[in-house]
Amino acid sequence: MTTVSISALKANLSRYLRHVRRGGEVQILDRGLPVARLMAPGPGADDAVRDRLVGDGLLRPRAGSARSILASPPLELPTSISQALAEDRTDRL
Repeated sequence: MTTVSISALKANLSRYLRHVRRGGEVQILDRGLPVARLMAPGPGADDAVRDRLVGDGLLRPRAGSARSILASPPLELPTSISQALAEDRTDRL
């Protein structure tokens, strides 16, 4: 397993991701202490994550087809999106 500091990981993220894609693992250190491990997801990992999120009440399983949602007309908004963004960004100018 490769060990790397957070700053080195930030500077060379693509390199470490290639290492993980090839089956390696990267242990991430914060001031010399292990805080995380970067590794490829195992088989069925997406299912396990989804099941955990549903169990925690953070995700609801789909109840039907998205086709009906996509077929409905878009919402009528009182203002355009570009106007809303401009108003939101006025405090940043």
